[in-house]
Amino acid sequence: MIRKILIANRGEIAIRIIRACREMGIETVAVYSEADRQALHTQLADEAVCIGPAAAKDSYLNMEQIISATLVTGADAIHPGFGFLSENHRFAQLCEACNITFIGPDSMTISKLGNKAMARTTMIQAGVPVIPGSEESLTDENRALTIAKEIGFPVIIKAVLGGGGKGMRVAYSEDEFIQEFLTAQKEASMAFGDNHMYLEHFVENPRHIEVQILADQHGNVIHLGERDCSIQRNHQKMIEESPSIAVSEELREKMGKAAVQAAKAAGYTNAGTIEFLLEEDEKFYFMEMNTRIQVEHPVTEWVTGIDLVKEQIRIADGRVLSYTQDDVQIKGHAIECRINAEDPKHNFRPCPGTITDMYLPGGKGIRIDSAIYSGYTISPYYDSMIAKLIVYAKSRKEAIAKMHSALGEVIIEGITTNIDFLYDILERDDYQEGDITISYMDHVLEEMQEESKWI
Repeated sequence: MIRKILIANRGEIAIRIIRACREMGIETVAVYSEADRQALHTQLADEAVCIGPAAAKDSYLNMEQIISATLVTGADAIHPGFGFLSENHRFAQLCEACNITFIGPDSMTISKLGNKAMARTTMIQAGVPVIPGSEESLTDENRALTIAKEIGFPVIIKAVLGGGGKGMRVAYSEDEFIQEFLTAQKEASMAFGDNHMYLEHFVENPRHIEVQILADQHGNVIHLGERDCSIQRNHQKMIEESPSIAVSEELREKMGKAAVQAAKAAGYTNAGTIEFLLEEDEKFYFMEMNTRIQVEHPVTEWVTGIDLVKEQIRIADGRVLSYTQDDVQIKGHAIECRINAEDPKHNFRPCPGTITDMYLPGGKGIRIDSAIYSGYTISPYYDSMIAKLIVYAKSRKEAIAKMHSALGEVIIEGITTNIDFLYDILERDDYQEGDITISYMDHVLEEMQEESKWI
């Protein structure tokens, strides 16, 4: 049995994992950089180990230091959270070599699904709908142009390795393709050390729908419904909800079945997310699979009543899933807003600094996942997300009203945040009516700029 877990992460996800471990009677080890010495996760864990300087590459991405901390503290397992090393197959492989349980899929599965071209091939073989695209990875722009013509414009150019919107460009015509390909390729090389690209037909104005799955080591795979993550800026999600207003019971069953097929075809275990693009005619296409816990996992927990982090740990411990597909029922509606230390009025630039005072709301159906406190200094070295506000209600209309009320109560002084911006989104008629696609934020920002409300 797993008795002690080292959490190879920081911030709110580290706190989330620590709380789950406490409830399960499992000891925890926090790791931290020199910049995070006073971070909340270091204070709540049973043990804490400094693993290097502030820069992530010297600390939270330092595999050897993290493995050493695990061995020194006698931890049985590592939970990678999200980001950092969570989808790094070499790190998972290192854990396997050191006989440390990696709370996630095995290294070969991460490698296969992290390579977008290989993931696409796996989905095609499993009968999961995929977007028409290249069947090979590409490095030569002229060869890529020939394939782009065959696929049909517009096309989206993506890095074979990586994610987070880096190494990604859309070409709407033959004339602009070469320049966009070379730009995306350069970004991919700088971000991921790899210049292999692939192409897909660009589906215009779809919704971004993802399906949560759980798979144990005994061949059991279930899905937990969908999340609508269409509200995003530069491929970074801002507001997520479950269920999606655009997904009927029949469509949910189809997408869930496809997600389970995808997981089984990949030989997947643990928690994972299948991401789809959904068109207005209810056609959907596989986009990618995230082999980790998602930032937005709380909305699924609200509407299903299933603790995803606890299930991750149980699965990694070799146990059978606690639930069958028949046990999963989607009830009510949940919405999550990501609160970031950033300034929307100045192109969302990060705003690190010290929190001088704060108040976070509570009450029935309100959840805060955060690691901030009064006097805490937001570091410039890491992601700007400082809290997630999640609400739950019987209907989407009630959930929006509850989120609107809760956001209005949040006080975080000393730094600039995006709270007012999120508040404005919730008040828009098109959002309240569910008229949203992945291009929604582009239109919103254009309108706000025209009104001189946001710059």
